[in-house]
Amino acid sequence: MSIEVGSKVQGKVTGITNFGAFVELPNGSTGLVHISEVADNYVKDINDHLKVGEMVEVKIMNVGADGKIGLSIRKAKPQAERPERPQRPRHNNHRSNDRGEHRQPKENFEQKMARFLKDSEDRLATLKRAQDSKRGGRGARRG
Repeated sequence: MSIEVGSKVQGKVTGITNFGAFVELPNGSTGLVHISEVADNYVKDINDHLKVGEMVEVKIMNVGADGKIGLSIRKAKPQAERPERPQRPRHNNHRSNDRGEHRQPKENFEQKMARFLKDSEDRLATLKRAQDSKRGGRGARRG
């Protein structure tokens, strides 16, 4: 039996580490089920889910050029058995304020550049005034 990506096979857990479990496949090769692929929920301790010698159904996720085989237990389960993950609400970064204020109408590039230059010149003028006052005015340094 050859190993094909996407196929589901029965395997035997041969070893457990803190990052996953090693599973022996029917053809004698061994693959790794990463801890994130053991269950649909967060797995703090893999020993709560798997035991050495246990038979599990795994899905072959990838086969590396170096012969490493990536496996998944959670993706081997039929869709009906897998618990539904709650959908995260999608956030719109361009939403209006809670106070009823709305976004400004879209500006074109020239308008944005003109606004940027005006703001920049105002800031530079403010900085220059503050520095001149610290130096004692506009006159040259006398020495």
